[in-house]
Amino acid sequence: MGEVVLYSSVSVDGFVADENDQPGPLFDWLSGGDVPLDGSGAVKVSQASYDYTRPYWDRIGATIVGRHVFDLTDGWDGKPPAGVDHVVVVTHRPPPAGWDPGAPFHFVGGVEAAVAKAQELAGDRVVEVAAGDVGGQVLAAGLVDEVRMDVVPVVFGSGKRYFGSVHAQHLLADPAEVVQGDRVLHVRYRVQRPE
Repeated sequence: MGEVVLYSSVSVDGFVADENDQPGPLFDWLSGGDVPLDGSGAVKVSQASYDYTRPYWDRIGATIVGRHVFDLTDGWDGKPPAGVDHVVVVTHRPPPAGWDPGAPFHFVGGVEAAVAKAQELAGDRVVEVAAGDVGGQVLAAGLVDEVRMDVVPVVFGSGKRYFGSVHAQHLLADPAEVVQGDRVLHVRYRVQRPE
C-alpha cells in the first residue's frame, strides 16, 4: 500500500486559509516562477520548487478531501486536480444533484473508510490527504506516514488550521527534507509512531 501524506501550503502561523476560506497568498509561489509545473502552463514555479514538487505530484494516486473543500471547489467540475487519478470525499451527505456517477470521485462516511478506499485506488502510489479538519482527523487516527508543508512567508493570525482541530500531541521526526523555493519553504517530516 502507498504511503499516506498530509499536505498543503501553509502560513508560518499554521493556517491553510483565512476566516473566509480564502487562501490569500498561500499559492502565489505556484505562479511566481518560470518553470512550468504542469501541462497547463499556468502553474510556474522556481526550479527548486519544481524539483521538489513534480516528483511528488507524479507519485499521487488518490487525494482525500472533506466535503467542505469539495463544495468550495465545485468538485473541480468532476476532474481531479493536478492530474490525480481519484478523489475520495469524506462526507455523510450524498453527491450533489446531477453529479456524474462516472467521475473518479468516491464519497465515503469517515476517515478510516476514506484512507482504505484511497489506498485501494492508489495501489502502491501515494495517498494525499488535504490538510485541515479531515487531515487532522486522519493524523489523530494514526493513519498519516508523512507531513509535507509548503510554508509561505505570511502570517494570517486566524483562520483554518493546517491540522484542523487536533488537540493531542503528535511527534514528528526531524525534517526529512527542507528545500527553499521562491516565496516558499518546502518541508517534509515523517510521523513518529508510538512504540
